Amino acid sequence: MQRAALFRAGDAQMAAGDLGELLVPYMPTIRVPKSGDRVYKTECAFSYDSPDSEGGLYVCMNTFLGFGREHMERHYRKTGQCVYLHLKRHAIQKVPGASGGALPKRRNAKLFLDLEISSDLNSDDFEYEDEAKLVIFPDHYEISLPNIEELPALVTIACDALLSAKSPYRKQEPDSWEEELQASKHAKTLVQLDNGVRIPPSGWKCSKCDLRENLWLNLTDGSVLCGKWFFDGSGGNGHAVEHYKETGYPLAVKLGTITPDGADVYSFDEEEPVLDPHIAKHLAHFGIDMLQMQVTENGLRDNDIKPRVSEWEVIQEAGVKLKPMYGPGYTGMKNLGNSCYLNAVMQAIFSIPEFQRAYVGNLPRIFDYSPLDPTQDFNTQMAKLGHGLLSGQYSKPPMKSELIEQVMKEEHKPQHNGISPRMFKAFISKGHPEFSSNRQQDAQEFFLHLINLVERNPVGSENPSDVFRFLVEERTQCCQSGKVRYTDRVDYIMQLPVAMEAATNKDELIAYELKRREAEAARRPLPELVRAKIPFSACLQAFSEPSNVEDFWSSALQAKSAGVKTSRFASFPEYLVVQIKKFTFGLDWIPKKLDVSIDMPDFLDISHLRARGLQPGEEELPDIAPPIVIPDDPKAPHSLFSSLLDSPNIDESSVMQLAEMGFPLEACRKAVYYTGNLGAEVAFNWIIAHMEEPDFAEPLVMPAFGEVASSGAAALGAVGLDNQPPEEMVAILISMGFQRNLAIQALKATNNNLERALEWIFSHPDPEEESDPALDTMDMENHANANILAETGSEGPRIKDGPGRYELFGFISHMGTSTMSGHYVCHLRKEGRWVIYNDLRVCASERPPKDLGYIYFYHRIPS
Repeated sequence: MQRAALFRAGDAQMAAGDLGELLVPYMPTIRVPKSGDRVYKTECAFSYDSPDSEGGLYVCMNTFLGFGREHMERHYRKTGQCVYLHLKRHAIQKVPGASGGALPKRRNAKLFLDLEISSDLNSDDFEYEDEAKLVIFPDHYEISLPNIEELPALVTIACDALLSAKSPYRKQEPDSWEEELQASKHAKTLVQLDNGVRIPPSGWKCSKCDLRENLWLNLTDGSVLCGKWFFDGSGGNGHAVEHYKETGYPLAVKLGTITPDGADVYSFDEEEPVLDPHIAKHLAHFGIDMLQMQVTENGLRDNDIKPRVSEWEVIQEAGVKLKPMYGPGYTGMKNLGNSCYLNAVMQAIFSIPEFQRAYVGNLPRIFDYSPLDPTQDFNTQMAKLGHGLLSGQYSKPPMKSELIEQVMKEEHKPQHNGISPRMFKAFISKGHPEFSSNRQQDAQEFFLHLINLVERNPVGSENPSDVFRFLVEERTQCCQSGKVRYTDRVDYIMQLPVAMEAATNKDELIAYELKRREAEAARRPLPELVRAKIPFSACLQAFSEPSNVEDFWSSALQAKSAGVKTSRFASFPEYLVVQIKKFTFGLDWIPKKLDVSIDMPDFLDISHLRARGLQPGEEELPDIAPPIVIPDDPKAPHSLFSSLLDSPNIDESSVMQLAEMGFPLEACRKAVYYTGNLGAEVAFNWIIAHMEEPDFAEPLVMPAFGEVASSGAAALGAVGLDNQPPEEMVAILISMGFQRNLAIQALKATNNNLERALEWIFSHPDPEEESDPALDTMDMENHANANILAETGSEGPRIKDGPGRYELFGFISHMGTSTMSGHYVCHLRKEGRWVIYNDLRVCASERPPKDLGYIYFYHRIPS
């Protein structure tokens, strides 16, 4: 029962001693937040309720976790914590004054909650007021704040510390979130010279060195100059900084970053990136209309391309009036700053019934059995996100005007439209060097990262990621002997190459390229874009054709030879994910995207790609391992790994193959290096096994031989602290065709001696049926993606085989020139029509650009 009567008008106010006596039993449970404590005062751990919500947010004064009204009781029952700080933000309509304007109506002008102002309200007509009070359970005693004189000092200090605590996401990942930019002190009073300078729409170059990249426009005199040189050789010659030192003109904007939403501005005087609140006016001085600009590279604007064919316009269906969609399954997601890749993938994931049942269907059980800190539990956060997207609770249509007037007379009831996946992103990206950053990422790489986490955190009897899992049969043939080897591996994505040579409009492409170069040279607007048109059948054919095996060692010849490999489906998944390999690397190693149009089919039949196994007349390659090279110095310990260290040569072709899959370049180099240049496939296994490590994408450091030797047997030759053989040795054995658990058993049985491990394997052809529980546990913890490498067990990998006929139900599209920039949008087919999910904006699609997608989602057609 509510005890607001304690403070009701007319009642005698409780004395300070009474309040202190009321809180005495709970004083041992009230904590003051310390440095490092995460205080969740803006979002519920189980839902997307916040202080803006109708019921406000309850923050536990012991754990500092936040809970919406319907989830707070669960935390109370589980922990017995009784004292909560209730936070509520009120939106109040201003009272019109005699002059027709709005006069403030404010009881407390202080806003002490770090919340965004609701975009549903006009700030000119409404003002905000934050309210805090202590609530004691189970009797719902309420103590309004501030009540400094009446509350015990410890409680006052704890409340103040909680209210002033920083965002938990900034504390948790100090390098993950960009600091908020401050307005430059020069912006308001910036002097702009009336020198008649007008900046052309394209073809920019530095006025001192003719560089065409990393160019900055000085907002005082209109000079276009290059930026500073960076340690990796990129950047410029620093002429923009030199110009500032000569003139003192403080502000510059980076050309190519100007959009209707703003631009990248740098203050040479303040020596940091800044905000320019008057950027539109400052740009207009030089003839630039920022409302017509889009982010581009190399000084070319997207609006130089006609809207009819602009990738940004077509994919986002700009220029077409789209009908907003509301209700369950039509909830948008806020972009947290280049988090559109996450938004697009999660919208697609939670459109799949198996994921809906696993997380939203099991939501009560997942929440009830969640750990004491549910913000750090994968299944809880997945269930929370799924419920937020599918419940319709955060996707309600705007109220009719007459209802708005009626409701707004006293106080606005917040209208939730969309969710902010900040807690979800902070958790699943924790420790990952790329996803924990605020940079743009590859949606395909994030999809695999998510599947990895789903595999590691089972929920219920079935794993929902099984719907994507399929077996690939790889047939490797020695070209000289003609003998073959068949191996199986698990995969989740079908990667289709772009068959550029099969473009049906080659003449148009050649003519366009000539016109484009002429326009750039003459600094004229670019011609209308001509996009390569690639038949889907050509891409499918390229997928099925044999590919050369780099550095192939033939066991039939006992020597290196030419080899070819073909891939077929040993099983067909329930849901087929198809990635178009649009991203490649230029000669400068800069990731680039192939701007192509592919006629992706609504109905797909890949039954002809079913694997057939060993065919009559085929002879298998002998099961012989390649020779192990032993260095001349017999005293050198751990000969195999030492030989790798002594040979720092890295197979760049394997690096390129891995990088084209979307993995960080430095990680690819390390993978190829640590697997002894045995090929991209072995290096891929290394990547999957190490992608969760904090230094995964850090540059490769070549250790000196002495460093390795000094580490002694514990470094590689002996069992490590986690009782796991070195992954490098495991990967080498796997690359020879042995199963993962057999390789691990052999290395453990021989004290990680590779030569003896090979002998052990040949003398133990049948692996032990009962695996070591400790081994299984360690393997799951330290090599979470082992299932992708070579799953074993008496029952084999978990697959859901069936017919190879599919229907398209969704696709993710990318706009931009590389995975490091741009924007992602998701289209899904729901209730018989296509819907576009563009971050918070969810609308009925009128022209789904199925030919420009990056990742496609197909579901199996029942036979």
